Amino acid sequence: MAFPDSPPSGLLGALHTFGDALIGTLQDRLELVSVELQEEKLRLIQMFIWISAALFAGMMTLTFASLTLVYALRDGARLAALGGLTLVYGAGLTIIVVAFRRYLARQPKPFAASLQEIEEDRACIRTAS
Repeated sequence: MAFPDSPPSGLLGALHTFGDALIGTLQDRLELVSVELQEEKLRLIQMFIWISAALFAGMMTLTFASLTLVYALRDGARLAALGGLTLVYGAGLTIIVVAFRRYLARQPKPFAASLQEIEEDRACIRTAS
């Protein structure tokens, strides 16, 4: 059986055109979601790498700075130095955690572009009716 060169006319043709447009729209949206998912994955990996590198460098710096300071002080002052360093490191950790939470709050929501496109599609369909 051979397919005709042009789609059928009338109600069947309208349904065919509508179905084709619907499938095309769904395909476009799925491609957009796929691209956004890939971007989110890369952003998450990059963030993990940067955080890991910063934590490693920071921990090494704090460890050797603390050892140097404690070693340089006399026996009586070593306990006070350790207590002071603990307070300074605790304050630094608190500042970092608060700053990181603010950073995360400012990040765009995942799939924001896909949701925006779907909302625009819905608005277009509503105004066409």
